[in-house]
Amino acid sequence: AVTTHPDDMSSVQSKQEPIIIDGKGTAATIRQEIAKAVKFLKEKHKATPGLATVLVGNRTDSATYVRFKKKAAAEVGFHSIDRHLDEKVTEEELLKVVKELAEDDKVHGILVQLPLPKHINEHTVLSSIPVNKDVDGFSALNIGNLVMRGGEDPKARPCTPWGCIELLKRYKIEVAGKNAVVLGRSNIVGMPVAAMLQNLNATVTVCHSKTKNLKEHLLRADIIIAAIGRAEFVKADMVKPGATVIDVGINSKPDATRKRGYRLVGDVDYKAVKEIAGAITPVPGGVGPMTIAMLLKNTFNLCLSNNKISFDDALQESMFSKKPFPAS
Repeated sequence: AVTTHPDDMSSVQSKQEPIIIDGKGTAATIRQEIAKAVKFLKEKHKATPGLATVLVGNRTDSATYVRFKKKAAAEVGFHSIDRHLDEKVTEEELLKVVKELAEDDKVHGILVQLPLPKHINEHTVLSSIPVNKDVDGFSALNIGNLVMRGGEDPKARPCTPWGCIELLKRYKIEVAGKNAVVLGRSNIVGMPVAAMLQNLNATVTVCHSKTKNLKEHLLRADIIIAAIGRAEFVKADMVKPGATVIDVGINSKPDATRKRGYRLVGDVDYKAVKEIAGAITPVPGGVGPMTIAMLLKNTFNLCLSNNKISFDDALQESMFSKKPFPAS
């Protein structure tokens, strides 16, 4: 199996080799598309998408995520604002920072990095972000519009689920009429991606810790979205030959051969499952890079919305020949 670019699909499928879905390469392509559109937006509309990140404390993983997001925002030409607050900041002080960013016209998306310290109520803080700057797409209104059929499109979509859907679309993997199993029911991944798959006319089953006969459900699946948070949980005997497997998990597994003493693995036994899957995402290099790419898309779309700029043909052509941000 070789890592495959979406443009190389026909040759791979003709050989009936498993498609290794390249999230890293796809994310890089999306960033290039956004950078072109941002340049056009600046020249024609004098508008620059603005992303604000709020980091509380000194958690290494959170600081790393924020650094990646800042780097990606700079790469595509966004205006970037960073607020790094002390671990002991009060909830009231944090809410004040969010309010200031919400009132800043140069900011179109506000991201508060989670988790927050235990003395701060995450729901209270996230709820204080206005829906028109909810870059994570988790507000009740955005989630409601995502689920409701025939209503308004959400102003932003949850980034990791949208990244999964974008990979399916760019690799031209048929979703309509297919059986899709979502393994995990979190608010961050499982439930939003189930709604997105339904919007694409898949028949969706959501499995979780209380699901009986889990293996039977998985063996019926044409598409599996694994987001259960258990290292290499999905084994080869749980997957139907030819199924598409999107692995959202990121887990540490002890490995004495590695300098840091561990390696990253997904929720799927990649080495075994790739031998029977029709298409599969690796970990790392699969869904992870797509999350930040979709965060940039959300920021860009919020900039258009907040500045009342329509996604016209000229803006579309500045990126490529087809509309890049279809409803999911």
